[in-house]
Amino acid sequence: MSAADWYAHKSLGDGLFWIQERFYQSDNRANIWLLRGSHQDVVIDTGLGLRSLPDYIDAKGLLGKDPQRKNPLLAVATHAHFDHSGGLHQFQQVGVHSAEVDALANGDNFETVTWLSDREIAEAPSPGWRARHYKVKAVQPTHILQEGDVINLGDRQLTVLHMPGHSRGSICLHDRDNKLLFSGDVVYDGAMIDWLPYSHVSDYISSCERLVGLVDSEQVDQVLPGHYNTFGAKRLHRIASTYISRAGTCPAKVSTFAWSTLAGVALRACNPRSVC
Repeated sequence: MSAADWYAHKSLGDGLFWIQERFYQSDNRANIWLLRGSHQDVVIDTGLGLRSLPDYIDAKGLLGKDPQRKNPLLAVATHAHFDHSGGLHQFQQVGVHSAEVDALANGDNFETVTWLSDREIAEAPSPGWRARHYKVKAVQPTHILQEGDVINLGDRQLTVLHMPGHSRGSICLHDRDNKLLFSGDVVYDGAMIDWLPYSHVSDYISSCERLVGLVDSEQVDQVLPGHYNTFGAKRLHRIASTYISRAGTCPAKVSTFAWSTLAGVALRACNPRSVC
């Protein structure tokens, strides 16, 4: 299957594109965001990497058809989990938070929580492909990101917000001027996951308190999340506030512990620590 068949995209205007993997039919399918700038372009999350994302972007002319336009293209992972980082190896410039550099560089498929089944792939990307053979390929990040770093695209800037909880290196990218928040899996309009390896509930609560603060200070109008559909500031406030109120309760703690134990056992069985 060609890259042109595997992916699909929608233009949201102002140089922003929403890309998805058509045949990865699962709640784990991550949103891929492409943002064009005047001097730098950025891909935010890269999906599974089963087909070439750079080839798709080029074939569809998403960066423009001017042969003189040669902006560098940076691929940023909002975190290292497989559904977001699988395609990073296809890019020359790769950014991730410092806490998850080693996971990517070592091809640590335990920390990337690689968990893929044949039934989630509606059409195989190549003859004989099987999910059990899928692994996130090791990649050495070229841009090690920290809280407060600014990715300068020329006519717009993305500020790195370290928001641990879902994973230890989870980040949001905040376009302050346009009040856009690329949130990865820190927040999306669905059940928030705090029971994976390197998830941490107290960190997640702090990150959600920070999200509430962004809304209260009117710094966010629209959220472009790692999964599902985009949503606005009011919905962001409600999702974050609901997590804060429920996460510390006894039933939530018991549930998180149980899921964390099961997830750890299953992932260690499928992904023993080794370089891929």
